[in-house]
Amino acid sequence: MKPILAKAQLDYMKAKNMFENRAKVMEKDIEAKRAVQEITQEVMEELVQATGFHDAYNELVIAENALIEWSHSTIKHEKSYRENRAAIDAMYANVNSSPEKRQELILLSMKIR
Repeated sequence: MKPILAKAQLDYMKAKNMFENRAKVMEKDIEAKRAVQEITQEVMEELVQATGFHDAYNELVIAENALIEWSHSTIKHEKSYRENRAAIDAMYANVNSSPEKRQELILLSMKIR
């Protein structure tokens, strides 16, 4: 039986899949371009726009932020939150202090049922 996921979790999964797909397309396009010309910043910027990678990245960031916000509001109803409120709130307040902390919080958010 598949776990029931919240809308924020589903939206994140959808955005992540789209981002990964766009990244694969962009990698293939980079390799194709590299065979015929040097990859300059201008060429890279064209590929980022043409493949939809930029839009997929923006959608992923929006979905991540919504997931983090949803998880913070959801756990406020848990007993463990009330017992560790300061530490948990500090973790959410520092979510953007490093990519590793952000990714860890996203992974934890995906485990909420």
